[in-house]
This record gives sequence, structure tokens and C-alpha cells, in this order.
Amino acid sequence: MFEKILVANRGEIAVRVIRACKEMGVKTVAVYSTADAGAFHVQIADEAYCIGGPRPQESYLNMDAILTVALESGAVAIHPGYGFLSESAEFARRCRECGIAFVGPSPEVIERMGDKDEARRTAREAKVPIVEGSDLLVDADDAEKQAARIGFPLLIKARAGGGGRGIRKVSDPSEVRAAYLAASSEAEAAFGDGGCYMERFIHPAHHVEVQILADQAGNVVSLGERECSVQRHNQKLLEESPSPSITQEVREHMHEAARNLARAVGYVGVGTIEYLYSDDGTFAFMEMNTRLQVEHPVTEMVTGLDLVKWHLRVASGAELPFTQDDVHVSGHAIECRINAETPEFLPSCGRINTLHVPGGPWVRFDTALFQGAEVPPFYDSMLGKLIVSSPSREEAIRKMRSALGELVIEGVEENSELQLDILSNPEFVSGIYHTDLMEHLYAEG
Repeated sequence: MFEKILVANRGEIAVRVIRACKEMGVKTVAVYSTADAGAFHVQIADEAYCIGGPRPQESYLNMDAILTVALESGAVAIHPGYGFLSESAEFARRCRECGIAFVGPSPEVIERMGDKDEARRTAREAKVPIVEGSDLLVDADDAEKQAARIGFPLLIKARAGGGGRGIRKVSDPSEVRAAYLAASSEAEAAFGDGGCYMERFIHPAHHVEVQILADQAGNVVSLGERECSVQRHNQKLLEESPSPSITQEVREHMHEAARNLARAVGYVGVGTIEYLYSDDGTFAFMEMNTRLQVEHPVTEMVTGLDLVKWHLRVASGAELPFTQDDVHVSGHAIECRINAETPEFLPSCGRINTLHVPGGPWVRFDTALFQGAEVPPFYDSMLGKLIVSSPSREEAIRKMRSALGELVIEGVEENSELQLDILSNPEFVSGIYHTDLMEHLYAEG
């Protein structure tokens, strides 16, 4: 196991990784921006170094500064968390050049699967079903030509990045050119890559992802799946495991396809294979996330496995001591993302004046908040993740409602009331909801 690890992130995920390291006897190095000088991850790490100004480009995306701290502090590995540099092939490559282990897959795999157009071709070669669509679009004229072939409605999607950016839904031929130019422009600004491709828009659909864990010896296991269909503007709000919408037969096929794809690319670490699932029982590959997922605690709750610790172990060369037959999913888990935002979905920032975290058996709140903490305006709005598990889905929903009712965060506005609305929605409670659930919720006021 690594003796000292630098955590190249902030917020709750930095705290999560540092805690795992402490439990494993691994020394930790935190990096922080000037806006995060008093942050919790800075306080609990063994060492902490300021790497730049408040904006991500000045600090958490500053590869030179992060690598300099790693080398000077004696860190032998870097855990990137999620977001920021976690899916940067360039950063993984520079870590390797500096003799520092990158906790994640190789830069070649990140590059291959991060390019969503290339990922589609790779999935097709591995005999994983994919959504009907196009290869990389050449220009607006090509976009119109491909759209006519695929049919409407369809999605224009950026091949790089994520977080819902660079995506446009197109319902009519007259919209194609403007939508392509807008998606490409947004992707260029966000990811430095304006490349786009098209997919048929599947509706209604479920967003289901399979958790993968793989070691350097080629052993691959899937650790259950998560239903991620509660989304707003392509951003997840609530996740649960197992998925209430799929049959056992579909589940087995999804997991087998995910393992096959991970083996085909020589994947190492934790990651997810994301699918669109239709009510007719068919599913199709969307993309692979080559990093730890925000919603990984849901899987931890139903499998009893600490994914962060296993992420670190396989990165250090350890082989998995268990096989697929040893993986068991028990009970039901739900995660609600608690975001700093107004009822109008505008970001909120400020100082946390009061904080009360819910408790009880199998209730977990992953956060970097504390009373007096500052929520700066420069980063993602997520304040924390509230996770519960119970023997059944019905009980898990009741437990989450109870936990949300106990949660108190004063000083910024947050979305726990919205989460309660979702959990009380009959469509959600039925378990047969789709990615348009939030549209229905808004329509109901």
C-alpha cells in the first residue's frame, strides 16, 4: 500500500478519501485554494499546501502546482476524487512521467473511454449494445445529413467532458444546425473540445449504471447497479440501488456486458458503465465514467464494501481476494444530493451558521460542512450526500424522508425540500419512473 497520498480535490470527496487513508494507516497531503484555507479537508490531512487562487484553473486544475506539491511532499500517489482532473488523461500521463501513481485507470484507457465517440466504437467491438447514432460529426452540414438518417427526436452530445454540458435535444430538422453549433460551442468552452456526435433520443427511458471494480491482474467484478433517473438538466439529484425498474434477467445481462467492456479495455480501478434502459426490456451503452462516482456510497451501503479503500488497494497493485460469486447485494439504499441552491435553482453561498446532521442506524451524511464553514461561490454547489439503507425500498424511502426532516443547514439555501417532494411523488414511489420525472414534478407545481 502507498505510504503517502496526495488528494487532488476538495469538499466532501477530499474528506472521504482522507478518512479512508487514515483508517488504512496512509499519510495524506491536502491541497487547497485561497478560498478553501479553512476547509475541513485541510484541517484533517497530515499536511496541507495552498496551490493557488479561488478559481479552479488557478488551483484544483493547476497540474504544475499539484505535481510540485506531490514531489516536494514525498507523496507517491495522487487520488483525484471526481470532477476536476479525475478524468484527465493528460494529468494521469504527467503523474506517470513524474513517477507518481495515479489512482485510476491508465491515461490510454481514460483517453479511449473519455472520448465518447471512441467509447461507442469500443463498446460495439465488445458486443455491448449501443444507442443508434453517428460517429463524430464533421460540421453542421454533416449534422443535418446524419440527423435525417437517424430520425427525430435525437440528442447532439459532446464527445468530451460531462455534467450535462454540450448536450442538445433536437425534435425537428429545422433545429439541427443551430443545436449542433450551440452544443459544439459549449463543449469547446467547457472542455476545450468542440467535437460532437448524435444519438437517437430514447423516451421514456431509465438511466441505469453498473459499478465496476478491476485490478491489475485482469480480475473484474460488478458491484450491483444504481438507478440514476432523477435528473434535472442532465444532472443527477437522487440515486438508488438496486434499480427498481429492471428484471433479474436484464440485470444479469447488463452486468455481464459491463464486465466484458471493462476487460476489453484493460480497465483498472473503480468506474461505471452507464446505460439507457427502455420499458421493453432493452438497454444500450451510453458512456463509461473512468473514476470514482459521486454516488458510490449507495453501492457501499448494499454491498458492505468500501470502494475508496479498494480503489487505493488495486491502484497499489493488490489483487481482488473475491470473485463475482462472492458479491452480494442486500437491502435497498437511496442517496439524495444536498445542493446549495435557491428554489429557483440559483447557486447559494455564505457561512454555515447552524448545522444538524441526522443520525440513526444506516444513515450517513458525506460532507465537508461544519458550523462556521464557508460555502464559496467558485465550485460545484453540492454541500453533501445524505444516504440511507433499509431492508426494503419502501422502508428506505421512509427512512430518507425522516432523515431529510432532521437535516438542518442554515446560512445558505439548500434543496432538501425538493428532495422531499421527489420522495413523496407517486411516480417515484411506484418505482417505475423515467428520466423525465422532474419535468412531471414541475408540471404539478
